Amino acid sequence: MPTTILNIKPEEIDTPEKRRNYTISIIGCGETGVLHAYLFVEAGFRVICADADQTIVNAMAKGKIPFLQRENELKLKSYIKTGCLSATNDTRTVVSKSDVAVVTTSVKIDEKKKADYSEIESVCRQVGLGLHRGALTIVISTTGVGVIEGLIKEILENISGLKVGTDFGLAYSPVQIFNGQTLEKLANYKRIVAATDKNSLNAASIILEKVSKNGVRKIENIKAAETAALFEAVHQDVNIGLVNELALLCEKLGVDVHEVCKLVNVKDNSPIPFPQLTPEGAQEKPYLLLEDAENFNVKLRLPAIARDINDEMIKHAINLTKDALKTCGKTLRRARISLFRISQLQNMRSPPNKMAKELAEMLEARGARVNLCDPYFSGEELTGVHHAFSRNLFEAAEGADCLIILTGHEQLKRLNFKKLRVVMKMPAAIIDFDGVVEPDKIEKEGFIYRGLGRGVWTK
Repeated sequence: MPTTILNIKPEEIDTPEKRRNYTISIIGCGETGVLHAYLFVEAGFRVICADADQTIVNAMAKGKIPFLQRENELKLKSYIKTGCLSATNDTRTVVSKSDVAVVTTSVKIDEKKKADYSEIESVCRQVGLGLHRGALTIVISTTGVGVIEGLIKEILENISGLKVGTDFGLAYSPVQIFNGQTLEKLANYKRIVAATDKNSLNAASIILEKVSKNGVRKIENIKAAETAALFEAVHQDVNIGLVNELALLCEKLGVDVHEVCKLVNVKDNSPIPFPQLTPEGAQEKPYLLLEDAENFNVKLRLPAIARDINDEMIKHAINLTKDALKTCGKTLRRARISLFRISQLQNMRSPPNKMAKELAEMLEARGARVNLCDPYFSGEELTGVHHAFSRNLFEAAEGADCLIILTGHEQLKRLNFKKLRVVMKMPAAIIDFDGVVEPDKIEKEGFIYRGLGRGVWTK
């Protein structure tokens, strides 16, 4: 009979065979949930995924995960076939059968930029209904300070009738991966683990060490862990906000911000990032800290300014597009625009960038006709995308007035721009928001060029 997970010792799960005696439920089959499910099942645990969305559950049950690399998707299917991995929409039953429940549901930010905990509250109620003595719950969602020991602990205890630290365990291990999660990034992520009691802390650490190549750092103060996660997100956001602000200046100075950043990074031990339309994965989390500070009558000026700057960058992207089309003698209204690469990461299959959908909708609201292009996806794999889609760049660019590069790809380095001129409706514009093509090369080929912070265009 397997040891209760709260009393687990490292030697009791030191091989995949031993780990197969323990079941881990992943609550939430989004990007973070699926990647965790993969790492846990690959480590040898039995894994059950739960999500309220039946469409997601059906796709998961078939192993159809559009943002996984093909070889990993095939592995996932083999785990499903052998019964080591399964999916359902019945969270309560899943938790009742599990030794560990890993909650991945994210906190939403509403239109007023305030935290909306309704979804994670609902999930925790379902977890509470299935909780049993000796089980462990690990929350990896980033939350506001005090939420784990307040809201979440209260829901779990009230619904289950059990007590944290006495009957079941509760731990917190937030994951902060910006600009696209991958299995490799997640496996190498330096985790912190905090818990309400020593048994929970030890058990969560032992479990998470099996999917963390760099080990875990244990701390006994959950509030410190919550604050650290938010500080990390804000630090990233402020850095991006600073370079985005400087990028706008570079456009006026006639300077290439990418060249400047490279020069700075040669000399500086603290490298600065390149400008971005938005730091994927960090857009919402800073608002959690801003709200916490506001509740204590503290005004965090710098994080608030950085968030405003980064939120405004998509409007700047629209203005750059309008300017490029104007130089072509065209208007945004009725212009045909192709967005290339909706993946978050360069040169690989990765989760779609939220910015692609948002930018496409904003362009269409201004009268443009937009299509999407990404060689790593098929149209059927993209849920919630209602734009024309193609995997072939030349097919997508046919008759287009403007090509917008959102995410780089090796294909662009060897792209036949003369052929692109033939299929696009010249004069045409190429707008590079990822800094992957050279402005002078684009202009020599007869295109109008614009790029975020790359103020060296001459036309």
